[in-house]
Amino acid sequence: MSIELKNVTYTYSPGTAYEIHALKDINLSIPDGQFIGIIGHTGSGKSTLIQHFNALIRPTSGTITYNGEDIWGEKYDRRVLRSEVGLVFQYPEHQLFENDVLSDVCFGPMNQGLSREEAEVEAKKALQHVGFKEKNYSKSPFELSGGQKKRVAIAGVLAMNPKILILDEPTAGLDPKGRDDILDQIAELHKVRGITIILVSHSMEDIAKYAERLIVVNDGEIAYDDAPKAVFAHYRELEAMGLAAPQITYIMHALKEKGLDVDVTATTVDEAKENILAVLRKCNSGKLVQSDRTLSDNGQKKTERETLVSEMETDLTEDKKGGQEI
Repeated sequence: MSIELKNVTYTYSPGTAYEIHALKDINLSIPDGQFIGIIGHTGSGKSTLIQHFNALIRPTSGTITYNGEDIWGEKYDRRVLRSEVGLVFQYPEHQLFENDVLSDVCFGPMNQGLSREEAEVEAKKALQHVGFKEKNYSKSPFELSGGQKKRVAIAGVLAMNPKILILDEPTAGLDPKGRDDILDQIAELHKVRGITIILVSHSMEDIAKYAERLIVVNDGEIAYDDAPKAVFAHYRELEAMGLAAPQITYIMHALKEKGLDVDVTATTVDEAKENILAVLRKCNSGKLVQSDRTLSDNGQKKTERETLVSEMETDLTEDKKGGQEI
């Protein structure tokens, strides 16, 4: 077991008129190697929760262990913890401070005891992992675009070779391509390095595509902790919390209500496409076959049923048209 929280409570301004119970008796286990999504409405406590994972915040009560050791024990070295459990903040400016990109990414490894030369090796590998171009290594981090700053901030944590990478809204403010690029690279890191990924996001589509486990935080408590499909099946309850399911979930439920026997647990475009096509192909003995008259198409014979299914297949295969997802 990697990280474990037992009866963790956190209270802001305890004993005052401004007292807020941000976390309430949280019990949570995070084993090695998982890709975990965390969602929750603004003020739900999710950011407070992730800051407990690498001891940026001390719980008001309860215990947190990392590999079986109490991270708030007297003799525990929390600097080692923070080098193994890396946190990338939502706003990269909070983590960038050196004069140039390469120096910024070198800071963490050098703080771990590496020489400048050794740190540069790790920094360059990390920058390559996040798709940052070498020609920009000498630039000031503050001259970069929002997407580039996020890449540098992520690389700064990756260069320390963490065992757990926590990302707080890493794609906020990015265009769809920039979002997909960063998350695809994170997913590849998870696959190749086997590190634990904890992704905090407001994008249900991102969570559905990448996470294997989903934790829903609501008013300081864990409302759901399960596979994304199982959690999104409670889309009505999520709506009551100010959240939502992926758009595909609503589309599949609407099709089901219209009589198409689709799988309502599909949460991604690819899953929905394959399922809808499979259902359409099973309609051979249904309504479509009733109008199964032959049509001529460039001298070749097709049935009306085959033509309609073929057209729908073509439409569904085009996942994006004009920059808009189907």
